[in-house]
Amino acid sequence: MTYAPIARKLTRGDIIILDGGTGTDIQSRGVPMAGETWCAEANLTHPAVVRCVHEDYIEAGAEIVTANTYATSPLLFNALGRDEDLIRIDREAVRIAREAAQGRAAVAGSFSVMRPMDQGVDRVKKYREWSEKDARALMRRKAQSMADAGVDLIMMEMMRDADYSLWATEAAVETGLPVWAGISTEPGEDGKLTGFARPDWPLGDIVKALAGTGADVISIMHTLPNHTGDALKVVRETWQGPLGAYPESGFFKMPDWQFVDIIEPTALVTYAQDWRKMGASIFGGCCGTNPQHIKALSTALRRAA
Repeated sequence: MTYAPIARKLTRGDIIILDGGTGTDIQSRGVPMAGETWCAEANLTHPAVVRCVHEDYIEAGAEIVTANTYATSPLLFNALGRDEDLIRIDREAVRIAREAAQGRAAVAGSFSVMRPMDQGVDRVKKYREWSEKDARALMRRKAQSMADAGVDLIMMEMMRDADYSLWATEAAVETGLPVWAGISTEPGEDGKLTGFARPDWPLGDIVKALAGTGADVISIMHTLPNHTGDALKVVRETWQGPLGAYPESGFFKMPDWQFVDIIEPTALVTYAQDWRKMGASIFGGCCGTNPQHIKALSTALRRAA
């Protein structure tokens, strides 16, 4: 499958099924997560497992599989002095995804703004920042690496602000590939939604910034299901284009996902049916979800379409 069938579905507002959590599903199959780079090294050390994850999501009904490139963030790898490794790992990740897809699904490249994190937490270290000039150069390099590797689209994931996330999204758009912007949000101390781990950025401001980049889709992702509906309402205040939702379940303690109170597939379907009524047409899962969740979404939502 190329991107063309996906583009036609977007135009018609048809249901599109994404995959679920890639890095966390790799972990659940016994692959050790790296202390500094989470699931990135699995592309080199356990390619067969990574391929199996993609294959299982396709069998479950995913029309897009996301290459295991989230953790090869240009900020993280630059901080570690591993800029060249980013290119090498991205190339391998996309190759694995393409081999798994075999034309049955489009291949997205995941693009994050992940930065160094302390062990046992899910928050970035605050001591490292980049100038806008330097950050934009790193973002362009990452975006081009995935374009050169042959992805069909770029999936911006855990966008959480209108500085680094904006620069990253603009770099992705510059490649000329379709770009889907996924925002991660959580309530601040006052209960209002902000960027995940960025309480200085109200969700509405993030949406407005990313909506102006030329992105094709805006999704709420890596957000708890019970906050996703409220977040979609905020997105709809600014964005009337294609809308997606793929929540997380469980929580992170770097470098391992904690599979605690994982949402049942039937419960995820119930949420998704409500999100559909709000205008969403793109559904999947993020960290903590697995092929069973995607199978349930595919079966239920396509039956109702």
